[in-house]
Amino acid sequence: MSVLTGAGIAPTYLKLDVRRVLRNRRAMIFTIAMPALLYLVFGATQSGDDRIGDGNVAFYVLIGMAVYGSILAAASNAASVSIEQKEGWTRTLMMTPLKPSGYTATKIALALVMSALPVIVLAVVGAVSGAEAPAWIWIVCLLIGWLGSSLFAALGLALGSILKSDGAMQALGGILALLAFAGNVFVPLNGAMLTIAQFTPMYGVVSLARYPLDEGVNMYGTHVALWIMIVNVIFWAGTFAATAAFFYSRSSNRQ
Repeated sequence: MSVLTGAGIAPTYLKLDVRRVLRNRRAMIFTIAMPALLYLVFGATQSGDDRIGDGNVAFYVLIGMAVYGSILAAASNAASVSIEQKEGWTRTLMMTPLKPSGYTATKIALALVMSALPVIVLAVVGAVSGAEAPAWIWIVCLLIGWLGSSLFAALGLALGSILKSDGAMQALGGILALLAFAGNVFVPLNGAMLTIAQFTPMYGVVSLARYPLDEGVNMYGTHVALWIMIVNVIFWAGTFAATAAFFYSRSSNRQ
């Protein structure tokens, strides 16, 4: 019996794909270990008495790192789909009983699984290193961050379709790091920098993830309305989806 069957998620193929990604040490370092390390350096070292909203500053930093790690994992896995297509792996799979919808569903499931890993790891690290907030805020903040990171899968798919395999991964890492700095993920911004950040892609996701904690009020006391975060997410989700659809279709038509 083939392991590549059906139009839905292929469990065995998903299991093999998860194992393949987990064996990629470089990917694991960048998507799981690095966000946790950044949190330990910039979040766990904060005083437990420093508060923001209903939690402490360490938890505020933890949310940003969890969102960044989740975005990195989602975008990287999406980029790998496009790279597999260019290398002819998807055409090979299409010769098996696995249907295109099954391939797509399995890859989406893979991206969700891999993007959840840095969130889980950071939750454990944060819990034992002093991050504090009510339990429901932990759950809601990290859940929003995990789900919100999925829109960056479209960015990864677009870059994977545009660039060659090596270039796509290198460009993706650099672009996401710059977007994180510009989007209020790593460093709390204020004044003109905060205003500029509201137009960048990561701002909406990380601000929505932090909203249950700080209700839109940052550590400088500046309040940002919820609708600005929602509009940011909708705009960039549409932009990334349209860009990915265009370049992925063009790449497919060339084959």
